[in-house]
Amino acid sequence: MWMADLGNGNYKNPILYADYSDPDAIRVGEDFFMIASSFSNAPGLPLLHSKDLVNWKVVNYILPKIPEFRYRNPIHGCGVWAPAIRYHEGTYYVCFPMPDEGIYMTTAKDPFGKWTEPVNIRPGAGWIDPCPFWDEDGKAYLVAGVAKSRIGYKSVLHMVEMAADGLSLIGEEKVVFDGNLNDQVTIEGPKMYKRNGYYYIFAPAGGVKTGWQTVLRSKNVYGPYEYKMVLRQGDTVVNGPHQGAWIDTPTGQDWFIHFQDVYAAGRITHLQPMTWYEDWPIIGEYEKDENGRPLKEYGTPVLEYKKPDMGVSDKDLADSNKFPVCAPDLDDEFDKDSLGMQWQWNANPETDWAEFMPEKSVIKLNAVDSANQRPVCDYRNLLLCKWAEPEFSCVTKMSLKDLENGDFAGCVALGQNYIALGIYKDSDGYYIRKVTGNQNFDCDVSYASENVTDTALSKDVKDFHSFKSEEKEVYIKYSVKRIGYQDHIEGGLKVNNAPRELQCLEISFDSKNYSYALACEAKAGRWVGVKNGVFVSHNSLIKNEKRGSILVDYIRYN
Repeated sequence: MWMADLGNGNYKNPILYADYSDPDAIRVGEDFFMIASSFSNAPGLPLLHSKDLVNWKVVNYILPKIPEFRYRNPIHGCGVWAPAIRYHEGTYYVCFPMPDEGIYMTTAKDPFGKWTEPVNIRPGAGWIDPCPFWDEDGKAYLVAGVAKSRIGYKSVLHMVEMAADGLSLIGEEKVVFDGNLNDQVTIEGPKMYKRNGYYYIFAPAGGVKTGWQTVLRSKNVYGPYEYKMVLRQGDTVVNGPHQGAWIDTPTGQDWFIHFQDVYAAGRITHLQPMTWYEDWPIIGEYEKDENGRPLKEYGTPVLEYKKPDMGVSDKDLADSNKFPVCAPDLDDEFDKDSLGMQWQWNANPETDWAEFMPEKSVIKLNAVDSANQRPVCDYRNLLLCKWAEPEFSCVTKMSLKDLENGDFAGCVALGQNYIALGIYKDSDGYYIRKVTGNQNFDCDVSYASENVTDTALSKDVKDFHSFKSEEKEVYIKYSVKRIGYQDHIEGGLKVNNAPRELQCLEISFDSKNYSYALACEAKAGRWVGVKNGVFVSHNSLIKNEKRGSILVDYIRYN
C-alpha cells in the first residue's frame, strides 16, 4: 500500500498514487474533503476525507448512479468530468459537468450521508469544469471552461450569475478570459476564490500531461483578469503539475492539491506548499533573492516536505483515532452488507447484479446478459478498482460452482489495452478463457477489437488444470511491474521519463501454482487510469432455466 505519511513529520508526493483525477478540496472546520471526476463509472464522484491533507480515505460517493439513462452502458470518457466542492452557509455543494448533457448541482447537509438528486442547472453540451462561488454581498456566480470536442472551441472561461441557492443560473453568460489570445492554450478547470479584495481564478493550462498552473486575478468578478503562471514542472519529474484546489489549514497555512498524469496509472494526487507575494500565489518550492523576493513568479513541485501544521500537540498527532495514518482501502474480505469504497461498476448498476452475504464473508455476483458481439471492455457489470501503487499484485478468490452454460467469470485489467482471464462454461464442460483487446476511439466513441482463446479444463482432479473441489474454486493473480521509462511528445511538448508498466493475469486451482499467464503493456483508458476487477457475464444467445452466479471470497494485495 502506498503511504504518503513518512512517520517523521514529513510526507512524500504523490499523497495518493491512484487515479483520483481533477481533484477539488475544501476545509470545513478541522475536516478536509476532496472529490474527483469519475466519468462513466458508478457510483460516481468519490468523496475523500482527511484530518491533515496527507492521509485520505474514501468515505462516500456523491452519485449512486450517473444521471441520464444512457449510462446503463459504459460510455468510456463521457459522464462526470472535473467537479467542484464548496461549503456555504451550512450546506455542501458539488457542481459537476457532463460534457454532453450539462452542468449539474447536488447538495447535502451531511457529506457522509445521502446527497440530493442532481439538478441540471445548464442543460446542453459544451461547458465543463464548473465552479460555484458566493461573494460577500450575497451574490453567487459560476465559472466554467469549455470542451472543443463538444462546442468547437477551447481555452475560454465563462462567468455567469447563479441563484443564491445554487440551483439555477440567472445572469448573462460572459467570457472572462480567452487563452487563445495569449499563451494560455487549453486553459480549463477553473476554481474561484477571493482574497484581499481580489477575485482569483486558479486554472490549469498547457495540456493534461505537459501543462502548468495559471492564476488569474481581478478586482471585478467579470474582469479584466491579469494572470501569472504559478507552478511549473521545472527540472522535476512531476510533469503537468496542475488542476486542483487552494486550501488552508486551521493555522493559516496555504496549500495546493493537484494531479500529475502518469499515463497507465492515471492522474495521481500531489500536495504542494503555497505562499503569497504581492497578492500573487507561488506554489511549490522556489528561490529568493537577498531581500526575500522570488527569483521567478512560479514554483516547482516538492517530492518530500514537512506535513501541514494542524495546530495541535504532538500527543494529539500521535493519536490514530484523531489523526489516522491511512490510505484508500484495497483488500476486501466482503464481510459487509454493501460494496467497499474501493469499488465502482463499469456502468450504472442494476440492483440484482450483486448480493451481499457478510455472514459468509462473500459477495455473490450474478451473471449479466451480454450480446455475443459485446467486447469484455464493454461488459456493464465489470466491478473495478483503481491501481494501488506503482507496482503491486493482488489475488482474487472465487467459487464457480454455480456457473451456467454460456457464463464467463474471471478478472479483468481495463484500459485502452485490456486483458481478461477466467473460466467459461458450456454444455461440454469448462474452459480457461484468455482475452486480449484494444479500445480505439474515434469522435469519442469506443471501437474495440479483441482475441479470445479457450483451453479445455481436465475433469480429472489430479490434473494440474482442474477444479480441486465441488466449490470449483479458482485464484486469479493480477500483477503490475515497472518495465522502464519512455519519452513522449504531447501536443508538440516533451514528456520525459514517463513510466511503462507490464500487467499480467495468472490463474491457479490450488492457490499455490499459477499458470496460463496473460500479459500486455498497460495503457490508460479514456481519460482514466487502468482499473482491475472481477466479473461474470452471460452470452445472451444461450438460454438457461436459471441464472448463473459466482461467489467472490476475497481480493488481497501484496
